[in-house]
Amino acid sequence: MPGSLPRRDPTVEALDASADEATTVGTVSAVATVATAGTVATAGTVTTAGTVATAGTVATTDGRVPGERGRQTRQRLLDATVELLATTSWRSVKVTDIAREAQTSPATFYQYFVNVEQAIQVLAEGMVDQAAQLAELVGGDWSEAASWETALEVTEGFLAYWEDNRAVFRVVDLATEEGDAPLRGIRVRALNAVTVALAQVIAAASPSPEAGPGAATSSPAGADPMAVAGTLVAMFASVSAHRYGFEFWGIRTRNLIDSQARMLHWAVTGRLAPPAADVPPRESTRPRTGPVLGGATARRRGTTTS
Repeated sequence: MPGSLPRRDPTVEALDASADEATTVGTVSAVATVATAGTVATAGTVTTAGTVATAGTVATTDGRVPGERGRQTRQRLLDATVELLATTSWRSVKVTDIAREAQTSPATFYQYFVNVEQAIQVLAEGMVDQAAQLAELVGGDWSEAASWETALEVTEGFLAYWEDNRAVFRVVDLATEEGDAPLRGIRVRALNAVTVALAQVIAAASPSPEAGPGAATSSPAGADPMAVAGTLVAMFASVSAHRYGFEFWGIRTRNLIDSQARMLHWAVTGRLAPPAADVPPRESTRPRTGPVLGGATARRRGTTTS
């Protein structure tokens, strides 16, 4: 599998301010709105302290624009949040836990984020940024000579994308079920970027002679390119989310990638993928005995899983 897509905080770009010094306070653009503390301030917006923040800059909770060292500290706090979300219920994650993991103080955390929820929202916004990179993979070469490799790259890329953001996706999904509108919106935007790109590829690769460009498709998977794309993205998301459950039951990730890539290739091009070369067989119908949830309890009770 190729390397994971790089995790990027979309609020940390194009900053060359020195150390932790703030920009001059009081300069206000003619057309300006107040930027939320800790988020990206767009061109011409004003931070809470009245400082003009250029495009891509990050405002601290008191309105300052941090320098290089401050941005590094902020990223450490975000990384620490991800580490804790991977092992702890998100509602149990405290500011003190994050600060300890990042080897800094709670006071430092509050310089960059109002609360834990805001740090999670910044991480979730990062998923949208990465989804744009994934959409570029979708727009690759779907010619007959290259389509199978492209299908594999897209499938592997989606799995890597989900793996990079697994902890954050888990929180976003739980919060969405509970009615958290902002996080639900972020999830929709992240997956919609891939869905739209895939629909465009399907419409272009398998156009329908009976309708205008992009309106319908002759794909064997369906006539509506958005419906086909949405179904495929839902498949990718579900399989990625349950990857380790499949592994537990002996279904190798390599086989999952092959199966999904074949469905994607067929839906986009209408052609069958090349015959399987060296895809390993499923190991067993029984679950594995590796470190899984509940495994230790079962062993203590004398129950075997192998």
